[in-house]
Amino acid sequence: MTPDVATEHDDAWFDALFAAHSGAVHRYFLRRLPAGDGSRDEAEDLAADVLATAWRRRTDVPRGAELPWLYRTAGYVLANHRRKHRALPVAAVPDEPDDVDPAVLAVTDDRVRRALAGLSPRDRRILLLVAWDGLGGDDLAEVLGVGRGGADAALSRARARLRDVWAQGDEDASEGDAPSGATSDGTQGSRP
Repeated sequence: MTPDVATEHDDAWFDALFAAHSGAVHRYFLRRLPAGDGSRDEAEDLAADVLATAWRRRTDVPRGAELPWLYRTAGYVLANHRRKHRALPVAAVPDEPDDVDPAVLAVTDDRVRRALAGLSPRDRRILLLVAWDGLGGDDLAEVLGVGRGGADAALSRARARLRDVWAQGDEDASEGDAPSGATSDGTQGSRP
């Protein structure tokens, strides 16, 4: 640890970091863990893991970008947590993987949930970091591990894909509302 960082990242620094960001880290996990018994306790435990990592690796926490660093670390902690809970006996492995993201399950609007489920995990993660966690610009870039331009482009692509999925849902819904044999303009088409 260099003398500058050692002096700067002391007990007072950590107390300030905890006061400023522990609630945001806790909410990050609450939004992403499946609701139910113990999810609050799990969120607290995982948030504590992230904050303990921040203390252990305090020389790696960039000045001015503490929250993005914490979110990025939280993403790793959550991925490790999910891996631990996916252990299944070989005989019980399903034919199709379960790609249900608890963040999607937390959304109560079926249409929004279907639209989010139609996105790639990366697009969904980017949109949720912006919508739920309020990240943008440099902070989003830091969490994603890319430059600012890359983060802006990734967000733009994710939004465009969400618009496409949403529009497809509108088309599917309008086709489902049309009476049997009706064309898209609502008139009856010719029947064979």
